[in-house]
Amino acid sequence: MARDTVVDSRQEILRAAARLFQQRGYDATSMNDVAAALKLSKGGLYHHFQSKDEILFEIMDHAMEITQERVLNPVRGIADPEERLRALIRLHIEVVLSPRDREITVMLHENHPLPPALRKRINSRKKDYVHFLESLMAEVQEKARHHAKARVSPRAAAFALLGMINWIYQWYKPEGELQAQNLIPQFTDLIFGGIFA
Repeated sequence: MARDTVVDSRQEILRAAARLFQQRGYDATSMNDVAAALKLSKGGLYHHFQSKDEILFEIMDHAMEITQERVLNPVRGIADPEERLRALIRLHIEVVLSPRDREITVMLHENHPLPPALRKRINSRKKDYVHFLESLMAEVQEKARHHAKARVSPRAAAFALLGMINWIYQWYKPEGELQAQNLIPQFTDLIFGGIFA
């Protein structure tokens, strides 16, 4: 029972810290600010995390876990590459727009100053995702090749898609007219109508 409480409070700390980092900026947020937001003593915070760097790394690592669980794992089982890509676009947009994880996933796309060893671990996970997407783009292009010659490299296509989706948080308004159900078909059409036209 006690272990669950520790796990929950670690998650609570990560969520609150991600929200503060997003609102105020990483550099402008202190460990005191994080502790105060959670009504924790500074000692209570240090019981869970030794430094702000460690908190940032854990947030980013958690964001990669979310991406793995909710995007990569579900699409790996889809045999047809086009359907796999359509599912990936939909699931990635849903993760970026998920209200409960918005702060967490935003942190993944910020380029904050992690110490080199920790940054290397996060970058390695990001690269795995890019490589997966690049291979998928190549497969879709191969399938479409009998229609037309591909003009966009799979790598450029992968980065274009990630850039489009990962930038949504900069302009998305939950009450705006571009809701997830509108965005998903439009972004899918942009990719299939642009890259694979």
